[in-house]
Amino acid sequence: MPDVLIATDADSVYEDLWAVLGGPGTTVRWVRNGADVRPALAAQPADLAIVDMQVGAMGGVAVALDVRLEQDAGRLDPCAVLLVLDRRADVFLARRSGVAGWLIKPLDPIRIRRAVAAILAGGTWEDDSYIPDPVAAPFEGQAS
Repeated sequence: MPDVLIATDADSVYEDLWAVLGGPGTTVRWVRNGADVRPALAAQPADLAIVDMQVGAMGGVAVALDVRLEQDAGRLDPCAVLLVLDRRADVFLARRSGVAGWLIKPLDPIRIRRAVAAILAGGTWEDDSYIPDPVAAPFEGQAS
């Protein structure tokens, strides 16, 4: 039975995630402040922490780094982190934070399920939605 901790101060993000994850066989907990993630994980370990990039008082990247450093020091049980990004440009930060994966808003049930399933199975998830299509540009002096 997976235990998922959601960290967001946006009701709509929580509702989107809970609608997909909530139900029999899954425990879903919610904190509204990034600084509350580490104490929540210390009090009751989780299999997955889903953290909104813009969660109040301590952003998603700071939460991810805090959790990872505490795990590396042996003060927290292992817990994968999935970041919920506001825009495609935040992927750079997500990669640098060492998270198990990320989703880009707006969220949809299919991507949420796939990301959570991949991470809970021990893998990673990189949301490739909203990647711009490459455009071939001719070199100067060449016909297109």
